Amino acid sequence: STVTDYLAQQIRAALASYPGAPDDFDAAALDPEFQTPNNPEHGDLASNVALKLAKPLRSNPRQIAQHLADALNESADPKRIAAVEVAGPGFLNFRFATAYLYDGVAEILAQGDAYGRAERTGKTAIVEYVSANPTGPLTVGHGRNAVLGDTIANLLDWTGYDVTREYYFNDAGRQMRVLAQSVMARYEALVHPDVQTKTLEGGLVVPESFPEDGYQGDYIQTIAESVRAEHGDDALDRDDAEAFFKAAAVSAIFATIEQTMQRLGIPVGEGGMQYFNEHSLYENGAVWDTVDRLREKGLVYDKDGAVWFATGKLGKVVTNDQGVTEPKDEVLVKSSGEPTYRLPDIPYHLTKLDRGFDKVVDVFGADHIATYPDVVSGVKALGGDVDKIDVLIYQFVTLIRDGQEVKMSTRKATYVTLDELMDEVDEVVREKSEIELTSSAGPDVVRFFFLMLSPNTHLNFDLNQATEASRKNPVFKIQYAHARISSILRKAKEEGLGYEVETVDWTFLGHPSEITLAKLIPSLPSEIASAAEHMAPHHLIEYLRDVASALSAFYRDCRILGEPDEVAQPRLALADATRLVLRNGLTILGISAPERM
Repeated sequence: STVTDYLAQQIRAALASYPGAPDDFDAAALDPEFQTPNNPEHGDLASNVALKLAKPLRSNPRQIAQHLADALNESADPKRIAAVEVAGPGFLNFRFATAYLYDGVAEILAQGDAYGRAERTGKTAIVEYVSANPTGPLTVGHGRNAVLGDTIANLLDWTGYDVTREYYFNDAGRQMRVLAQSVMARYEALVHPDVQTKTLEGGLVVPESFPEDGYQGDYIQTIAESVRAEHGDDALDRDDAEAFFKAAAVSAIFATIEQTMQRLGIPVGEGGMQYFNEHSLYENGAVWDTVDRLREKGLVYDKDGAVWFATGKLGKVVTNDQGVTEPKDEVLVKSSGEPTYRLPDIPYHLTKLDRGFDKVVDVFGADHIATYPDVVSGVKALGGDVDKIDVLIYQFVTLIRDGQEVKMSTRKATYVTLDELMDEVDEVVREKSEIELTSSAGPDVVRFFFLMLSPNTHLNFDLNQATEASRKNPVFKIQYAHARISSILRKAKEEGLGYEVETVDWTFLGHPSEITLAKLIPSLPSEIASAAEHMAPHHLIEYLRDVASALSAFYRDCRILGEPDEVAQPRLALADATRLVLRNGLTILGISAPERM
């Protein structure tokens, strides 16, 4: 068991004999909380359990804390706990035994690449992410979704879930018709050069048939050219012309999307991302069946030519201009007959639950914050277990270059693609690098910067900071820590220095920098579990940055090569355990762990 499990058990045992405890007090039901103090002088773990027990035990919290400290100092295993102290109004501070710290290091070395990975739980999870409309290449705006979703899937996998990764393929709806019409118009210009044209804002000259809000990117022209090259000049004469051009466009665009995802380290194909076609929900009647089922429950009505979802009956409210709160309903089907986003998403989520997943995770941008609760309400109204649904809402990304915001619009083609971003980062880093890079820096840096802040925080992706080509760059700092240890291990091998985990004499370690590192690195499993539970990959990044900083201090203070074997061997083992923690953490983040830099 973990040290927190052990301490919780010891605390429950000590409280079972607390003098004057009320008859209804159940010590066995207690679940104490523990925190790592910010100040190392306050010990290795702390708990406010005595403060929380003041009311149920009808005692002074410091008196409770002193009772617990005395009992634990008497009963706790001295090989695990060196001391328990009372601080302030009743906090308990725990100090680990040195031997216990190095048992943790030995455990890391014993488990190796598996350290931090929990046993399979038998539970299943589905994570829906990316899910960008296939109307153009993946842009910076899609990148945060893709990287967050992929990393959350990794975290769930490491915490014991069997994870399905799913891309909701939005191949239905108005935007797909606009895509088809955009390609058709550019194709028309190719086969009929004398066709009447118009000039769009920005200067692009297109045929009159080009839709008012059509897609203007160069990729539309490329698709039109490929259609003409493969099918000749008569494609517009087909009875199914719009469907044909839509299929051609989606095929070409999605091939590009898959390439970008793979470059970004997102698995595609067998064992990786699978796809769910929105169009299938129309083909099997699930969309309109959903409307009928909600109508039967009195949750759908017709008004002004549209179909409305009576979300007001399900608790949705709005405050009017007079400050009065009143029920608020939402449109499910527009008067044009076009379903809104909410409608197909209700049966889609019901299919996820019907597939038997224990956890359903959605990664949505902030533009979904007002709509996803309606989807959840619809799923619940139709009998779905919405307690299984977890929604991560992330804030959007602003690209900053030389202190200025880069304006982006997919329709007007004024965007930066993820591939362009990775290319630029890689090119600039290599151009001014102070460190030797053995692989492409673009994907690693882009993933790191998308993950390093809380999803709830707006992200200013500062290209100047991202292309900082020294160890000041936060991703390079962590990677360099891994590479530095790898270098030490290579040199040690050349000098005939090694270690056997079973025979390492840890008693030769005692420098504060060694102790700090030995305390920190066994926390990887709990850091992974916490990041998975809270869907907060940035917590893992913060931890790895702390490990890299602690390693830097260790490297500065505690020489390995050239020391006597009895000192060098345990230090080498401690460094190797740190390397494993860094590598496993970076693996979860989808970032490479280079052995040379």
